[in-house]
Amino acid sequence: MTNITYQTLELHREDALATITLNRPGVRNAFNETMIAELTQAFHGVGADPSIRAVVLAANGIAFCAGADLNWMKKMAAYTHAENLADAAQLAEMLHTIYTCPKPVVAKVQGDCYAGGMGLVAACDIVVALDSANFCLSEVRLGLIPATISPYVIKAMGESAARRYFLTAERFTAADGHRFGLVHEVAARDTLTLKVAELVKALLGNSPAAVAQAKILVREVGGKEIDERLIAATVEGIAGIRASAEGREGVRAFLDKRKPSWLM
Repeated sequence: MTNITYQTLELHREDALATITLNRPGVRNAFNETMIAELTQAFHGVGADPSIRAVVLAANGIAFCAGADLNWMKKMAAYTHAENLADAAQLAEMLHTIYTCPKPVVAKVQGDCYAGGMGLVAACDIVVALDSANFCLSEVRLGLIPATISPYVIKAMGESAARRYFLTAERFTAADGHRFGLVHEVAARDTLTLKVAELVKALLGNSPAAVAQAKILVREVGGKEIDERLIAATVEGIAGIRASAEGREGVRAFLDKRKPSWLM
């Protein structure tokens, strides 16, 4: 993976783990067009790097992400409809790049996460949040709606919870987010990093090819009707992975009572 200097991010690699850190703490990691472009570029890079097997999305400072940067919002207020379409398309591309990254992505939410920041979190595979972190979908207070982030947020927190918090713009806690599925683990400040490390260790113990295919499986099966087409697709999926190099190696290693090649 090529070393790139970012204006709004830090990218750190340690063995098979890449950590992408939002680095605008002075504005609570609010994103602008530069951060959107850099996140898209960074996730394309780690996704394409065969030596990277897991990604952590983290943030510097007291907040994880406050949503849109105020100066960026001021510029958007003067945009034409066409300019707003182009701007929103860049945000949509960033979210989709995170969501479809072939590597598992763990969000380490060390502070408050508002508005568009919730899109970042919802696009990740696993979310670990500090117990004191608050979340908020605040768009309607500004006369806006969380449209671009909505596919990911609704999938993550469920339609019922989204209906309430999209409409009320109430803050909710990490424990609330855990209750309705947005947050997978809630941790105290002194155990947050440890919990993320435990999850990364679990991810790195698995077949890289199988993890990538499992991510696709969830996307393609979730919410679908169980019909002949879906059943046929799942049959094809297991047949294909069984015949793959890592599939054969994993089964042989299990039967031989040894570590598979990806752990050696």
